[in-house]
Order: sequence, then C-alpha cells, then structure tokens
Amino acid sequence: MIMPLEQLINYNTNSYELAVAVNRRAFQLAVLKTPEVEKNNGKVVSLAAQQVFGKQVDYRFING
Repeated sequence: MIMPLEQLINYNTNSYELAVAVNRRAFQLAVLKTPEVEKNNGKVVSLAAQQVFGKQVDYRFING
C-alpha cells in the first residue's frame, strides 16, 4: 500500500489536524499489530493515512 499522495495534495483543511490524526492512528496500529499491518509489511503510516482519508477511522479534537 502506498501513501495516498493525490488525496494529500487535494486536502484543503487543517493540515495539522490531519498530521496528528494520522500520527495517532499509526501509533495505534503499531501497538496493535493487526493482520492488516502484517499484510502491509508493517508500514503503519501509509496504512493510517489510507484509513483517515478513506474515513475508516473517525477522529475529533477535544478542547480543554
């Protein structure tokens, strides 16, 4: 699986939010070590980006 560059280029909202969401999801995937991660040769960042862009993972920021 490769990084979704076309979606990244066309992303026009807060890039900091995107970076944090992908980073946190990649950490979760690295800890969980699911079969999906193994299938992706352990490349958790590209998998996390695919999941965030594909809306397979919801994220939100809590002010506080």
